[in-house]
Amino acid sequence: MSCCNDYSRTELLRNAAAAAGGAIPEPDSRMPVPAGSSLSRRSFLLRSAGVALSVYGATRLELPAIEAAVAEAAAGPPQPVLVSIFLSGGIDPLSVLAPVGDPVYRKLRPTLALGEAEGTGFAEDGRLRWHPAAAGLSTLHSEGKVSVLPGVGYDHPDQSHFNSRHFWEVGALDRQLRTGWMGRYLDRTGTPDNPLQGICFDGRLAPALAAAKVPVATVSGDGRFDLNTPGVWSEMSGWMHDTLASLGARHASSRDAGLRQAGAVTAQATSLVRVLKPFGGKNLVVPPDYPKQDAGNMPRSLSSLAAMIAAGLPIRCVAITGYGGYDTHDDQPADLEKGLKAVSSSLLAFQRDLEARGVADRVLTQVWSEFGRRGEENGSLGTDHGAAGVGFLIGTRVRGTMIGEYPGLDRLDEDGNLRATSDFRGVYCGLLEQWLGTDAGAVIPEAARFARPALLK
Repeated sequence: MSCCNDYSRTELLRNAAAAAGGAIPEPDSRMPVPAGSSLSRRSFLLRSAGVALSVYGATRLELPAIEAAVAEAAAGPPQPVLVSIFLSGGIDPLSVLAPVGDPVYRKLRPTLALGEAEGTGFAEDGRLRWHPAAAGLSTLHSEGKVSVLPGVGYDHPDQSHFNSRHFWEVGALDRQLRTGWMGRYLDRTGTPDNPLQGICFDGRLAPALAAAKVPVATVSGDGRFDLNTPGVWSEMSGWMHDTLASLGARHASSRDAGLRQAGAVTAQATSLVRVLKPFGGKNLVVPPDYPKQDAGNMPRSLSSLAAMIAAGLPIRCVAITGYGGYDTHDDQPADLEKGLKAVSSSLLAFQRDLEARGVADRVLTQVWSEFGRRGEENGSLGTDHGAAGVGFLIGTRVRGTMIGEYPGLDRLDEDGNLRATSDFRGVYCGLLEQWLGTDAGAVIPEAARFARPALLK
């Protein structure tokens, strides 16, 4: 897939910010710094042993704090979990839900238009059909477990990947905000000793989780939640790690500052590994419903997450980047089909996994992308940056209906893009109030401005 310069630059700058674990120079006065770029990062494994988990924004974590938080959460009432799945690049809403019954559709897309009999029909609007690669989402929607936002966005849309993604991440059209919308929720309701309350499976901080007061964490999406010591394996590896844990605990209270720091890091690392090890590596048995190939780390991340939730880990908010890239300026049919099939199949498997584990009523999954694509196809078998896009809410407790009407191709804006029929900030307010049970006004700037759609049954 060939991406535009804005998309490539966005990824490079965000990668640099995540790798630095600190502030980076603002590259352009028009481009915001990603939320959380200034947060300090503490990696809880020695460099020679690899990295299993990193914590951002932690000011003080006592040695037994994480295990104690897990035990406390397991003993307390189950908490709702919000899972955010980001589809990078701006997925095309007119392909995911193709308006085959709209007479303008084939005029705008003589080459890319979906056939009238392809995919499955969308029950709530006879003009729309699901893309064949979205069969997993179509199945869940037929069961009343997917709410569809066919035209989600915001007024006066910004067609820059960097800006629009930032707006979605911080929950406001504000280039200066440095905390994520889920991070601010955790600041309001979280605790100072539980970094697992907000967790990202991409190996780097998700800006939407960037908090100002409480710690949040990242883990490797490939499921390596263990100490990895080169040249040491089998029983010898276990013995060595047990010995390191013992030594770390002894030196964590040393009078020598260097020994105290080294001991604390070692003890914390082994403590974290004890918590996470059952959910990764060879210990994790991925159910057969998950895709086996061409889906990146997404199946393992979701499978690990389902196991963690079922085990009672104190997880509240989760961020995962979905498989694929959707900045489809050219060769859109092949690129979109590959990514959409992997994502849709993974989401169906995740929902089935949660249901089999008996925790599905606790989990709501939100799927979003920074914008949609242009209504008219371009000359390279692709589509250019648009405005309103498509989003989904998945779970046993969602209403399973359409949120906001299909925008229609006869009412495109002056740039030829779909107009938004629902505002993402109103959706966030609804998630905060109806699902997470907190005051949206304390999290989303100007929350009173936005209508809250009914999200739950």
